[in-house]
Amino acid sequence: MNFIDQVKAKARASLKTIVLPEGDEPRTVRAAAAIKAEGIARPVLLGAAEAIRAVAEAQGADIAGIATIDPATSADAPRYAAMLHELRKAKGVTEEEAARLVADSMYFGIMMVKAGDADGLVSGAVHTTGDMLRPALQIIKTKPGCKVVSSSFLMDCPNRALGHNGLLVYSDCVVVPCPTAEELAHIAVSAAETARVLCGIDEPRVALLSFSTKGSAKHELVEKVRQATEIAHGLAPNLLLDGEMQFDAALIPEIGASKAPGSAVAGHANVLVFPDLQAGNIGYKITQRIGGAEAFAVLQGLAKPCNDLSRGCSAEDIVSTVALTAVQAQA
Repeated sequence: MNFIDQVKAKARASLKTIVLPEGDEPRTVRAAAAIKAEGIARPVLLGAAEAIRAVAEAQGADIAGIATIDPATSADAPRYAAMLHELRKAKGVTEEEAARLVADSMYFGIMMVKAGDADGLVSGAVHTTGDMLRPALQIIKTKPGCKVVSSSFLMDCPNRALGHNGLLVYSDCVVVPCPTAEELAHIAVSAAETARVLCGIDEPRVALLSFSTKGSAKHELVEKVRQATEIAHGLAPNLLLDGEMQFDAALIPEIGASKAPGSAVAGHANVLVFPDLQAGNIGYKITQRIGGAEAFAVLQGLAKPCNDLSRGCSAEDIVSTVALTAVQAQA
């Protein structure tokens, strides 16, 4: 059973309700039908019922038994508007503005998650990351003790000697362009939790990456990673975490033993924290395109799970992301 099939099996064990704000988008409709058929989650499609039915017929998708909600006419809209006004009135959101916002499918979906009427949300086939992340940060906010929302890519590598039987967690590859040392520390702790929850890694080994290993180079960029390592140790004293460390020292036992002798992480890392977004984004794409790894992206750090898709995603990508979101919700 490959990684994503394992995730789907976990999702089936305790069904969660996942809202899909892009409910009349063809790939989303096909994905919802597959999610229902595979028993992965309870999908909810947002949009006008007639439009969703028309798309389903055109796509040959069986959406019988799948909930559809039109934010513009929903009986829950006034309740969500009142909740949103209460949450955001200090920021100048009036009752009228709140009512207007919840008529938008993205805000409506986020309010469903906030109110506990859905366990998680997946979007991005049409909307940008910012379209979803902005209301999620405003309304759902970060987990207690976490100061930053970031991302992890779950890399399922054909080389099973790497990481945890071929599984590696790369973070952050999507959200924070140039994290401070404190933000980097929070990203590292969040990535370790993602490794536990989604990859079944009972003992995450976290390497904070740099172009230096244990003082082999001196530079302000290296110093930031060292500071982040110290802060992360304070945030999670029991977490196996080390840095600064070069990529090969983190992954290859002989090189780790040579460059960082005595480290419990060097040569055996399964969670790799990149120093900035450029490095993370480039790194995951190299691993995917040259290394032949499958890549699955999730957001981390939000109080309730909301995940983003690439606008070039397939219906199967949406199914996989819903399964990952459902397992996050179980945790």
